[in-house]
Parts: sequence; structure tokens; C-alpha cells
Amino acid sequence: MADFSEAMSVATSGMKAQANRLRHVSENIANTDTPGYRRKVVSFEQTVTDGQRTGAVATGPVRLDQSDPTRIYDPANPLADASGHYDGSNVNLLLEVADAREAQRSYEANLKMFDQVRQMSSALMDLLRN
Repeated sequence: MADFSEAMSVATSGMKAQANRLRHVSENIANTDTPGYRRKVVSFEQTVTDGQRTGAVATGPVRLDQSDPTRIYDPANPLADASGHYDGSNVNLLLEVADAREAQRSYEANLKMFDQVRQMSSALMDLLRN
């Protein structure tokens, strides 16, 4: 039974990590038009307990994407410099949508794994009762 709970905790950690990733992707999308906004990037790290890998994952520190922001020409904008340009965000919507889909599919895969382990555990309990 310990293996079942370990498998469920691994699946749960994956769902939590992907949910956190989706939260940052949605923040990036929401701030696409915010001048000077830097895209947030989340990395994943293995969880280690007592020097042993558990198979679980967690989100690592959030990094800011260091790519150059888009230069926008709008002389009427109060942020514009002498040439009429100002720095927009460095968020690429196509990349964010792709990241969101990948996170969603990874979340669903972890959810299916969790459900599969739950069904196997339930079937084992039924066998042991009989």
C-alpha cells in the first residue's frame, strides 16, 4: 500500500507543479501589453527526501526572461523617449499558448496516473476483502 501512496504523491506533485506553471503563464498572457513587463519562466526540480529521490517534482525559483522587449513606436505615449519609442513586454503569445497547452496536457497525464493508482488500490482492497 505504501507504493500506492507514493505513486499518488508523485502524481499530486506533478499536478501542483503544472498548476503553478499555468498560473505564471496566465500572468504572462495578462501582462502582454504592459510596458516593461518581463516574461516569467518556471523550472522544475526533483524532490529529494533524506538523500533519496522521491520521483516527485516541485517548481524551482521563478526566473525572468532576459530576452529584449519589443520596441514600440508611439510618440504620444508618456513613456516614449526622444525618438518616440518605448519598451513593451517580451511576452510572445504564441509561446505562452504552447506552454499553456503543454502544462494542461501534463496536468491531465498526472491526473490520469492518480486515477489509475486509485482504481488499482480500490481493486486490491476488494480482492483482500474476499
